[in-house]
Amino acid sequence: MTSTIGQPDPLSISCFFIFISITLIITYWAARKTQSADDFFTAGRQVTGFQNGLALAGDFISASSFLGFTGLIALNGFDGLIYPIGGLMGWPLVLFLLAEPLRNLGKYTFADILAFRLREKPIRIAAAISSLAVIFLYMIAQMVGAGHLIKLMFGLSYEVALMIVGTAMIVYVLFGGMLATTWVQITKAVFLLAGVTVFGFLVLSHFSFNPLLILREASDTFGEGILKPGKLYPNPLDAISLGLAFMFGTAGLPHILMRFYTVQDAKAARSSAYYATGFIAYYYVLIFLLGFGAMVLVGPDLIKSFDRGGNMAALLVAEVVGGDAFLGIISAVAFATILAVVAGLTLSGAATLSHDVWVNVIRNGQSNSKEEMRVAQVATIALGFIAVGFGLLLRSQNVGILVGLAFAIAASGNFPAILMCTFWRRATTEGMVASICTGTLCSLLLIYLSPTVQVDILGYEEAIFPFKNPGIFTIPLSFVVGIVVSLMTRDLNAERNYTAMERQMFLGHGDDQSSLMSQSGGSKLVKFEAKKKHF
Repeated sequence: MTSTIGQPDPLSISCFFIFISITLIITYWAARKTQSADDFFTAGRQVTGFQNGLALAGDFISASSFLGFTGLIALNGFDGLIYPIGGLMGWPLVLFLLAEPLRNLGKYTFADILAFRLREKPIRIAAAISSLAVIFLYMIAQMVGAGHLIKLMFGLSYEVALMIVGTAMIVYVLFGGMLATTWVQITKAVFLLAGVTVFGFLVLSHFSFNPLLILREASDTFGEGILKPGKLYPNPLDAISLGLAFMFGTAGLPHILMRFYTVQDAKAARSSAYYATGFIAYYYVLIFLLGFGAMVLVGPDLIKSFDRGGNMAALLVAEVVGGDAFLGIISAVAFATILAVVAGLTLSGAATLSHDVWVNVIRNGQSNSKEEMRVAQVATIALGFIAVGFGLLLRSQNVGILVGLAFAIAASGNFPAILMCTFWRRATTEGMVASICTGTLCSLLLIYLSPTVQVDILGYEEAIFPFKNPGIFTIPLSFVVGIVVSLMTRDLNAERNYTAMERQMFLGHGDDQSSLMSQSGGSKLVKFEAKKKHF
């Protein structure tokens, strides 16, 4: 097979500039409406449940999902499915466990939840460290995917491609804030879901619209082992570790948790998680088809000849099934995917630095809205430069693997603390700080000692830590440390504040509570409150 990928294509370039034009118009419109920190970080809390569901899907479906996961399935078969399945399994946790409490408790960041009942400074510093570690690693994965994509679309160098993406993401966040980011993500989600639907139809048309024929041909061509576990992760513990990291990491991603603060009430938060779960599940079914379609129609050898990590598999099979025209459209969709996720990550990082670190730690809460926005804008520029720098360093890695490591940090550093703080009265500030720091720092250390860094990046023959993903060790360790330290210490304020936290978490406050009472069982809630006062 000969391919035109890598040669500048007029249709790809045209689609690229059409999307850029649409998103710049959105940013200009949003900039005129963004006047306060609340507008900048939460879009004024005026996003509907359905809109936020689309935006959540747009924020979650990243370069790793489209480019990386397709490549992993195309190169490794069954083992590549661990990534999308693990990511999807985290959404029921978000839907049934976290969506409503997050909306009722939070303001801008997930650290606001912890600070509701724990001491502000130590918990916000620990949460900022964990959040920034996740955001940086996740953002680097998007930048690597974007660099390769723009390089192939325009025939530009990888370095220039990274600069283009970095500049675009800074513009979106700097001027439009959450409102622009939300609508960029919604636009991207609509384009992506429509694009992969057509894509899946075209792939199935080569196999008489029978998915089983794709698997049969893959098995006949590459052996039955391609449909069995063990090719990418020979050690079963590695596969389990990755699955745990994706499942619990989804419920600990800062840029995903931040989206629940953009809706009006808890009901809208639940519905947005419900819609997002449906959109993401539908998308991952199609990624399964695209991955095995790329394996059969393109072949692993040709895929690796374009990019060692397999990141170009989706584009190569798009060219096979739809020609240059469809390749141009899918390239633009892939770019939209990357840009929307990077914008969400950048905004989350800016919120962490400005709201958690600057306002509540450095300034002790003595800061106005304008100052908070200025700090967020400076942080946005800094994050853009850092992301470009690390994108240059890790250019040869599969973006799906890089995101898997980000999920491991989120699952180990963020999720245990959120769960214990919101559902365990005995949790103390010292315990949660120890849990966050242990999960985050141990994850980073084991990632550095893993084959992903020691063998793939540094070129050593073997790694000190034999597992590619540390989640199976660091997630339980984070829970154990948090529990033990909490039991060894006592935080009476945290215990007293838990009652108020529990009430607000489940009943809401202000308009939320009035709405809840009017919807169902208002008298029951009154009785519930009376009993609580009695006790």
